[in-house]
Formats: sequence, C-alpha cells, structure tokens
Amino acid sequence: MTERRYDPTADEWVTFATHRQDRTYLPSADGCPLCPARPGRAPTEVASPAFQVVVFDNRFPAFAPAPPPPDVEPSPLFAVRPAFGRCEVVVYSDDHATAFADLPTARIRMIVDVWADRVRTLGATPGISYVMPFENRGEAIGVTLTHPHGQIYGYPEVPPRPARELRAAQAHLARTGRCVHCDVVAAERAGRADGPAGGPRIVLETETVIAFVPFWARFPYEVHVVPVAHRPSLPDLDDAERDDLAEVLRRVTHGYDRLFGFRLPYVMAAHARPTDETQDWDPVSHLHVEFAPPHRTAEKLKYLAGSELAGGAFVTDVAPERAAARLRGLMR
Repeated sequence: MTERRYDPTADEWVTFATHRQDRTYLPSADGCPLCPARPGRAPTEVASPAFQVVVFDNRFPAFAPAPPPPDVEPSPLFAVRPAFGRCEVVVYSDDHATAFADLPTARIRMIVDVWADRVRTLGATPGISYVMPFENRGEAIGVTLTHPHGQIYGYPEVPPRPARELRAAQAHLARTGRCVHCDVVAAERAGRADGPAGGPRIVLETETVIAFVPFWARFPYEVHVVPVAHRPSLPDLDDAERDDLAEVLRRVTHGYDRLFGFRLPYVMAAHARPTDETQDWDPVSHLHVEFAPPHRTAEKLKYLAGSELAGGAFVTDVAPERAAARLRGLMR
C-alpha cells in the first residue's frame, strides 16, 4: 500500500507506505548500502569506489514521482490520493565511521550547496509544494542506517508544522508589518527577550548567521540556526552566508557531541519557503535550521508522551537559558 489519506478532523494528510517495513535495518558495516562499492562485496547504492557527497532516490520512498493508484476508494468524507512526491538520500561521506560533526567545513559547505540545488530542482517540479532537507541521527531517533547521511523530501503540500509556522508568520506580519523570525533574531541579538545585552540564549554567532536555544524550546537542548538577514530559502543565501551556515552547523553538531561525551542523537531539518506559486511566500518565509535532540541528560531521553503526543503541548525539563549557557562554551 502506498497512498495518502485525508484526516478531516485535523485537516491533515497521512501517508501510508507499507513497503517501508522491509527497508534495510541497522546492517553491519560490511553490509552497509551507503558505503562505496568494494570488490568482492554485495553491490551498494553508490557504484563509485570513493566519493564526497552523493544524492540518489530513496529505494524505500514514502513518496514517488509516479505512484500507484490508492488501494481504497475515496468518499465525500474520506479523501484518498496517490502518494506523489520525491524522496532522496544525501550521503555525506564515503567513510562509514564518520558523522556530520566530524566533517570539515568545506564538506559541509558542499552539503549546503547540494541542499540548495535540490530545493531549487525539486521545487520546480509540478505538484511539489514544499522541499525539506533533514537528517535523523542516532538509534534513539529511529535511524535504520548508521552511515552518515540525510534525506530530502519533496511534499505535495506544506507539512503541518511548517504550515503552522507560516500561519503564525502571516499573523505577525499583518499585526506588525515585520517578519517574525527577523524580530526573534533581533531580540536575541539585543538581549531584549530576557536578560542582559548579548543574548542569554545565543550559543554561537557570526556576521550573517545566529544559533540560539529558542525562548520556547520544546526539547531541552534544542537549537535554531538562522540567517540574520531575511532569506526565504536555501537558494537565496549568498556565498558568505553559505560559508557561515556551514561553519555554524559544524560547530553546533560538534558541540552537541561534547555535551554528554557521545554522539548526540538529533533531528536536523531546514524550514523555508514553500515552492508552490499559490501566493507570495517570501515576506513570511525565513530560512531556519532546527535541531531537536531527544536527550535531557546523558542517561535520560525526553519522550513524547501524553501531553506532547495526545495534546501537542510540550513540557520541557531544562530552561532555555540554562541550556544555552551549557552549550555556549561547547560550541564556541
């Protein structure tokens, strides 16, 4: 079964991709499908014996450019659509034992350029409304392959969380005439939100990019990385901003790995402008990369339980200012 079903009680689409139950699950290094090809071993997804960054279509996609028809018939209440879209894999390195945090800044800059290129290319595909690069890292997150890699999804509509952000940004713009993320960045840099000048939640800052624990952090050590200037999407970044973004991402992930003395699991995702042409998204879209690590201590995870899963209301264990103070020294 591969199809999308509409939830009329929440105004959301849910994708069913039952073939993903059979995807490769935590293979040994010798059987890793993301490693480069080796003589005498089973074929992998990458035929080259060495590479830097590789992008290819996911073998077990949630969405496909030519999906099969749905298995069930729609009704006036229960809408059903084919699971149209794109799912790509971005492999960061041919070294199975490395991680995003271990990569040199030049390699991460290459990944930023790859993200921007795929956002532009997939976003130009008819029917694709939103493109999101992301990385799931660590078994606590549920990864099935440990080789350093991320993914890029091209969605047929704006996913629920970015859609909520856009609605909030539209309301803020209507109320103030300004971009909400621009206001957040300005407040954090000025220290106006809470505390002395210098920003009590800033963990890292360059001329063009800022990283901070958000005032409303849902996860104890959540960090947002945001261009200082209003940039709606990855392709809109100039060379200096891409350089700074790569360096900040490297230092944030490296700092995470120093936090508890192990490679910290996280979800990293880039939120940006929708790619459809239904309206002018630029004024309400401000690129930001969100990190959501599940650990609240070295031994304890922040589980999404009753309040979070059932109510969508997060309860967080660590104050953002205390988290930022701890991360600041590790990331600088």
